[in-house]
Amino acid sequence: MMANMTSASDLPPLPTYELRPMPDLLPFISDFWLSILAPHIAYWAVSIFFHFIDVFDLFPQYRLHTPEEISQRNLASRWQVFRDVILEQIIQIATVAVLNLTEAQQMTGMEDYDVAVWATRIRLAQRSLPTILGVLGLNATSISKNMAASHPLLAGALAGGHYPFLTTQLDGVSGVQVPAFAMWELMAAKAIYWVIIPTFQCWLAVCFMDTWQYFWHRAMHVNKWMYTHWHARHHRLYVPYAYGALYNHPVEGFILDTLGAALAYKASFMTPRLGMYYFVGSMMKTVDDHCGYALPWDPLQRITSNNAAYHDIHHQSWGIKTNFSQPFFTIWDRWLGTRWEGDTKLKYERTRATAAAKKANGKPNGAPNGKANGAPNGKSSAIANGKPNGKPRQASKTQR
Repeated sequence: MMANMTSASDLPPLPTYELRPMPDLLPFISDFWLSILAPHIAYWAVSIFFHFIDVFDLFPQYRLHTPEEISQRNLASRWQVFRDVILEQIIQIATVAVLNLTEAQQMTGMEDYDVAVWATRIRLAQRSLPTILGVLGLNATSISKNMAASHPLLAGALAGGHYPFLTTQLDGVSGVQVPAFAMWELMAAKAIYWVIIPTFQCWLAVCFMDTWQYFWHRAMHVNKWMYTHWHARHHRLYVPYAYGALYNHPVEGFILDTLGAALAYKASFMTPRLGMYYFVGSMMKTVDDHCGYALPWDPLQRITSNNAAYHDIHHQSWGIKTNFSQPFFTIWDRWLGTRWEGDTKLKYERTRATAAAKKANGKPNGAPNGKANGAPNGKSSAIANGKPNGKPRQASKTQR
């Protein structure tokens, strides 16, 4: 048991607390294993959903590509994609297991104490109000007295957090009265502790992840060796589909996705429970960005402008040097001039027509060397160098 050590007599005492291990989120599996498996369960759940839509062609009006394009343009079979995704998920499972072992057991029982600490900070912050109002030429003491009868809580705040009428019993035995927090102070403290801080931690993790992936992703397109040996594999899918989201070279997958997510989790100081939610959400967003559908009712595609349609441009030969941002926001593309700004309608129509013609003529899919156009080497097509097809002005800056 830990007792309150507050020394200021006019401040409410902090409650005692007793720490105990946090119970598992689900009764049939420990949080250790749930945090390892949940992101991959989410990955395949969302992937199967979109695969079902794809196979039965349920929403053709929202397709980014036709079925003919999948069969004629992609350079990797669905089995190759599935195999490499499983390999990356095994690496991710091992990494998260190691990450979990570095975390102390999450405890509970201190929440009310932490909320009271924030309420105390709010009470102390009110002490600056008379000075602030004085700078503005207002007499806080006079205003507080005039409002004491009609608005006692507001009067107490204006008086510098002075609420002599708010008291509570220190315990249920002695009957000693001690100062108490106002309801609004406790509500504000709970909002800070339960909503604002976790939201800020998630925002920090998102910013870290976006920054990490943008610069590594862009480097893998600029650097000939990294593109040829690592990133070219992901671009064998000119027509992305949901479960191909993690179709990467194992080294790229570890650096870009696994390590980036782990460092984002550590840098944001998330709790293990919050980190699990973040990993699941990130995984679902990654799958959704490769789903191949622009669904107007898909919440993951409405949150930000970085969605399946945005990332699909990057998978095309004419957009491969643009739209590097992933998986959440597009701010780095906007700031550094790598966002695609041209029209895409005619380009998509052309690739659809070409794929349909190849299928009709019975021509095999893929390039003879099995490489994706846009590889930054001497043998790549002119498209990779940003010359034809209406290459946006912003993208040319990346080649300088």
